[in-house]
Amino acid sequence: MLYALTVVVFVASVCLMGLSGWYAVRSRLVDDRLLLVAALLELGLLVQLVVCLAHLGRVPGGPGERATFAAYAVTLPFVPPAAAFLALKEKTRWSMGVVAVGAFAAGVMTARLQQIWNLRG
Repeated sequence: MLYALTVVVFVASVCLMGLSGWYAVRSRLVDDRLLLVAALLELGLLVQLVVCLAHLGRVPGGPGERATFAAYAVTLPFVPPAAAFLALKEKTRWSMGVVAVGAFAAGVMTARLQQIWNLRG
């Protein structure tokens, strides 16, 4: 997997997490700026999905690691849209908490993808 792509996706998830945390502290609701950052994160995750699926045969480790890698890569692009959808439906301060947790999960799962890729079989 590309290390630079992992860094870009991780930075985008940290930006989304920070922005949604700031919105939660300020009791702000979802706006275009937050959705733009979420869309940029989603774009990075879709590119990452294509790269991961293209290199699935070269994942080090056994079949368990390969299955975990594929499952993370396929489910990861669903996290930010689900969090944004919930934030749009829930009009409270806690909706920003949902977006922050979704961004955190995207960052952790991206780091785990890179960790699996770096295994030495």
